[in-house]
Amino acid sequence: MAAASGRKRGVMLSRPRMAHLRCQVNDDRIRAMRNALLDPYEDLPRAVVVTANDHAAGSVFPAHAHRRGQFAFASRGTISLSTSEGHWLVPPQRACWVPAGITHAMTMRGPVTMLNVFVAAEEVAAVQLPARCGVYGVSPLLRHLLDDAIDLPAMYDQRGRAGRLMQLLVAEMAAMPRLSLHAPLPCEPRLVRACQQVLDRPAITTGLDEIAGDAGMSRRTFTRQFRVETGVSFAEWRQQVCLLAAIERLGHGQPVTRVALDLGYASPSAFSSAFRRVLGTSPSRYAHTR
Repeated sequence: MAAASGRKRGVMLSRPRMAHLRCQVNDDRIRAMRNALLDPYEDLPRAVVVTANDHAAGSVFPAHAHRRGQFAFASRGTISLSTSEGHWLVPPQRACWVPAGITHAMTMRGPVTMLNVFVAAEEVAAVQLPARCGVYGVSPLLRHLLDDAIDLPAMYDQRGRAGRLMQLLVAEMAAMPRLSLHAPLPCEPRLVRACQQVLDRPAITTGLDEIAGDAGMSRRTFTRQFRVETGVSFAEWRQQVCLLAAIERLGHGQPVTRVALDLGYASPSAFSSAFRRVLGTSPSRYAHTR
């Protein structure tokens, strides 16, 4: 019947294949944007400004601050974020929020396509965006809104469809769930040195007595002071650092079993359970979709 009607027969794609192609088309279009970085975006007479840029692996943005809040979405690749309060890791298809005036540094862990939403103070207050840094999930709706927003002209019509789209974009940002991808840092110098040792060589196997002793503190003093300064126990903090390291290593293509054992987990299944509690997916699935 198709031949009789003169219509060409199409190729039917599975839903996962269609989704993959749609994401690839979107990423290709984002990468084609070369006028995306608005300079200076800070002074643009719009409450919400969206930019998109590619960054090479290892690219570093040294400590700096913005007059606007920054919502950075990792469309592709992984972003490392650091402030005086701690370290965060932003996996692919997640985002971080950095309030205005917060000094921060970013490092690209592999090639990164980053979409930024810069939000003026009045809009931040209107939707009650957070006052502290964090990593957030990104809903399918928010991804579509970002996808549309990067096509808008810099001086979009605030009273028309574009303005309403930007308002919805920021409102959806405010509704996103916060993810536990943060390793807060203490201020006490001995605790800082202990943390740096773990950050340099993340593993969950070193005994707490040994770590406290290396810091010149008793176990009791170390654990009490650490919780006072960070709000979490040292064991929780160290597991968080190991999960952040795991995300980065999986992003570089390391096998799940190797990552689990290198970080000191008793078995790949123990590692998978800890990973799933934080990211809501298994390490193997995450590695497959990175």
